[in-house]
Amino acid sequence: MLIGAGDAILTVNSAAEMFFARSRAQLKREPLSDLVPPDHPLFLLLRQVREIGGSVTEHGLVLSTPRFQHDGVSVQGSDVPDFPGQVLLVFQDESAAKALDRQLTFRSAARSVAGMAAILAHEVKNPLSGIRGAAQLLEGSVGETDRELAVLIRDEADRIRSLVERMEIFNEKPVGRRPVNIHRVLEHVRTLAENGVASGVPIVESYDPSLPPVWGNRDELVQVLLNLVKNAAEAITGAGGGGTITLATAYRQGIRLAVPGTGQRRHLPLLVTIRDTGPGISETVRPHLFEPFLTTKAAGSGLGLALAGKIVNDHGGIIEVESRPGCTEVSLHLPVVTEETGAVA
Repeated sequence: MLIGAGDAILTVNSAAEMFFARSRAQLKREPLSDLVPPDHPLFLLLRQVREIGGSVTEHGLVLSTPRFQHDGVSVQGSDVPDFPGQVLLVFQDESAAKALDRQLTFRSAARSVAGMAAILAHEVKNPLSGIRGAAQLLEGSVGETDRELAVLIRDEADRIRSLVERMEIFNEKPVGRRPVNIHRVLEHVRTLAENGVASGVPIVESYDPSLPPVWGNRDELVQVLLNLVKNAAEAITGAGGGGTITLATAYRQGIRLAVPGTGQRRHLPLLVTIRDTGPGISETVRPHLFEPFLTTKAAGSGLGLALAGKIVNDHGGIIEVESRPGCTEVSLHLPVVTEETGAVA
């Protein structure tokens, strides 16, 4: 973004249009003060550049309006020697890099749970079946008092087996993937939610119908999206209702993910967003959302979001969460299949 006298916006590139959610023509019609408050540190940066010249960089800035929200932005301002008073501003949103860091953490956590699940399945389920069978035999051959203890043993064995089976969803068994129409998945999730987990909560759709297919597993994507819609509905009803859930899709350039062990970079242009107007997520919980067994619900297991993080990672994508009072957005960045070659983009 090139800033002129009076902090007028002289020109911007296409990335700035996406960053500020405005067209180039709109941005050039308004001063910088229409984008950020007049007391924003950005204006101090402009003044420093104009007074001392050279380049000045600020890190960790927050740029927020009703149309966009960016946290942790780095801004570099440089003078333009041939045009005194003009300043070139370069904005770098560090949220994508942070999302990748979080994704590595999610992957590590999911693998730890997967390893635990494998151990539990191997070491616990077999002897557990013997314990349960012995308890059933005892029920018919002991007195009333001892029968209650036998029933207790059987019920506890069933509970432990149920826990082990829930843990097994984190296993590393390969699943089949193929081109999937993400809108058909979302339509199915909406139908399920409206007749179940989100009954009574309005669900709004905002789709880009021109999107190419996702390279993925339909059942796993349904599982992830339905769980995210369920969380959104519970947040709204827990706050007294009256909110809405929005399911949105879009095509976004810019995010590329390095494939571990190769020199390849995977493009993640397909964006799926689940947005709710609930109370938002507590700042103390937000950094740990995808850790296994973390839950704020009385009856929650703490495995839903951890599983979502693993499945999205297995699809070669990333998942990130932005939350503030009145709005929580969970965004899935996924790879697509090119129609010409049928290969992952």
